[in-house]
Amino acid sequence: MPDTPTAPVLLGHEPGSFPHGVLAERHPAIIRQVREAFPYGPEQHRALDALLESCAKGAIEPLPADAHDRDRWDTWGMREYAGRSWFDVPWLWSESYFYRRLLDAVGYFTPGPWQGIDPFRPFKTAELDATETQEELAALDDLADRPADAQARALLHGSLWGNRADLGFRLSAEGAGTAAAAPGLVADDSDTLWSLLDTAGTGTLYLVADNAGRELVPDLLLVAHLLTHGHIGRAVLHVKPYPYYVSDATTADVVDALRRLTGAGGAAAGHGHLLWSALADGRLTVRAHPFSCAPLPYEDMPGDLRAEFASATVTVLKGDLNYRRLVGDRLWPPTTPFADVTAHFPGPVAALRTLKSDVVTGLDSATEAALVAREERRWRTSGTHALIQVRV
Repeated sequence: MPDTPTAPVLLGHEPGSFPHGVLAERHPAIIRQVREAFPYGPEQHRALDALLESCAKGAIEPLPADAHDRDRWDTWGMREYAGRSWFDVPWLWSESYFYRRLLDAVGYFTPGPWQGIDPFRPFKTAELDATETQEELAALDDLADRPADAQARALLHGSLWGNRADLGFRLSAEGAGTAAAAPGLVADDSDTLWSLLDTAGTGTLYLVADNAGRELVPDLLLVAHLLTHGHIGRAVLHVKPYPYYVSDATTADVVDALRRLTGAGGAAAGHGHLLWSALADGRLTVRAHPFSCAPLPYEDMPGDLRAEFASATVTVLKGDLNYRRLVGDRLWPPTTPFADVTAHFPGPVAALRTLKSDVVTGLDSATEAALVAREERRWRTSGTHALIQVRV
């Protein structure tokens, strides 16, 4: 990005800021929720208490010397940041490292009865079992009677809005396809995205997932539609190799979502069975690269992952965290060109993102002015606005 001025990296040291609130309030709340969700023993409770104390007023401690990924985290910045306050290092790094330490506290990586037990699983399955999920899946039956292009728009908006998928279906099914017609859509490059996906069944879509549960289901539905209607010949779904950021999707979450679809009946079941078959014959592949849990921007991705994305017809990155990693977790001026801050990415890239943090780029000046004029001070973080951005 030689022509793009550098914006300040987001830290959590400023009281009242969104990052500070995450570190000071959200992380302690997550620790309490996790310890209440499982009948952990004294060892886990002591470790969780220690992490809670560390988050409140302690310093970052390195991983144990025998941790399986100690060397990897050393290269990811642990040597540099150990001993410093959680609030004084890059926010992206401190957030990511918090979840790695939380897994340590509950024994996720340690041989024993809690090894491999996802501490966030109860929250994920509750979403899949919710009444709202059933209502959203039932809406697919009505959508099936609409033209294929209307279905495509609906499913794209469902994937964009995640757990507001019912809103996405409704908007798109009624023909909404522009920022003016879709409330809260502050940037819309969907026409460019569709042009990339019109590959006569020969292209490969890489989709980097965000959250599990009700947000993963619309992603899978979109992939099913693209495969069914020949927009792509193959899809690769990137998920996290271990539990991360409470609700981020893992392979186990993909299986849970597919079972939810196949058991739902109607059109949802049809999509689920298609995806199940696509996994069996290789049209759909699930990947879990270690870098997916790295506390670093995609600009620093390793060569093997860079080669994967370079081979894609388009790589679609879902959600807020992936957006922060794509453009850099910095306080960019909102009108900073999206193409400039994603120039490092190997190949065409698209972001489908509901805004839940301060980072945003690629807005036109009129959109930014309108948001400011309406005094929507929390538009960056409230989850009420979204964007579809593409760099070819």
